[in-house]
Amino acid sequence: MKMQVVIVTGMSGSGKSSVMDVMEDIGFYCIDNLPPQLMSRFIEICRESENRLEKIAIAADLRSGDMFADAYKCMCELEHQKDLDVKILYIDAEDEVLIKRYKETRRKHPLDEKFSGNLHNAIAFEREQLVQIKGIADYYIETSYQSVSQLKEQIRDIFLSNATDSMSIKVTSFGFKYGVSTESDLVFDVRCLPNPHYVKELRPHTGCDACVRDYVMSFEQSRELMDKLKELLDFLLPLYIHEGKSRLVISFGCTGGKHRSITFAELIGDYLISKGMRVIKQHRDIGKDR
Repeated sequence: MKMQVVIVTGMSGSGKSSVMDVMEDIGFYCIDNLPPQLMSRFIEICRESENRLEKIAIAADLRSGDMFADAYKCMCELEHQKDLDVKILYIDAEDEVLIKRYKETRRKHPLDEKFSGNLHNAIAFEREQLVQIKGIADYYIETSYQSVSQLKEQIRDIFLSNATDSMSIKVTSFGFKYGVSTESDLVFDVRCLPNPHYVKELRPHTGCDACVRDYVMSFEQSRELMDKLKELLDFLLPLYIHEGKSRLVISFGCTGGKHRSITFAELIGDYLISKGMRVIKQHRDIGKDR
C-alpha cells in the first residue's frame, strides 16, 4: 500500500493552518513549516518507524526563507517515487483579502522585513515564487469568501472516502455519586430506569455482562428510550460533522456507573459503530465499590 503524502502550500494568510488542523483531525500525521529539502528525509523516517505511518500532511511555504527556493524540484522528485501517493494542495486568496486578514490579526507576513512592511510587495513577490508550484498542484482551493467551517468541509470532501471518518466519538458511562463527567458534550441521565443494583444476583455484574443488559432492556421504557436516543443521534451527528466538530463525547450516567449507564453506553456505542462511526467506549466508574 502506498504512503499517502499531501503537501499543503500556497499564499501566506490563505488558511493553511486551518487546513492542517483538519488534516490532523481526519487521521494525517502533520508537520508544519518543513523546509522542502527535508521532505524526503522526513518521509523516510516515517517509513522506518515502528508504527509505519500511512498518511502524512506536510505544510511547506515561504516561511522557510531561502530554503524554499528548491521547493518545486523537491516536490517533483517526490511525485516520481512509485511507493508514494503524493498530492499537492494549493491554498489561495485574493490580495486584498490577504491584506485585510493580516491587518485584522496584526500578524507579520513572512516577508515583512524583506519588503519593509509593504504587504502589497510582499504578496506580489510570494505569488511569483509560488507560480510553478501552483501549476502542478493537484487541488486548488480559493478561500477569499469561505468560512473556516466551509474550508474544513471542503478538505474532508477531498481526502475522506466517508464523511463520518472526520469525527471521533467517545461514548462513556459514569456514576452521578462520583460526579458528572466534565468532558461530555451530551449527557443522558438513565437513573429513571429500573436499577439492577437491587437484584441480588445482578449486583456483582456490570452493564458489560449480558445478564445486566438483558434485565435493563427487558423494560418497555428502556427500549423506548433507546429508540428515541438513536433517533436523536441520527439527527444530531450529521449536523456536528457538517459544522466541522472533530470529537464528540456522549455520556450516560446512573447512580453508581456500573449497570444502567454502562448498558446504554455499550448499546449506543455498538449502534454508532454499525453506522460507520469511529467510536471509543469507556466506563469511568466500572471498578469502584467492588
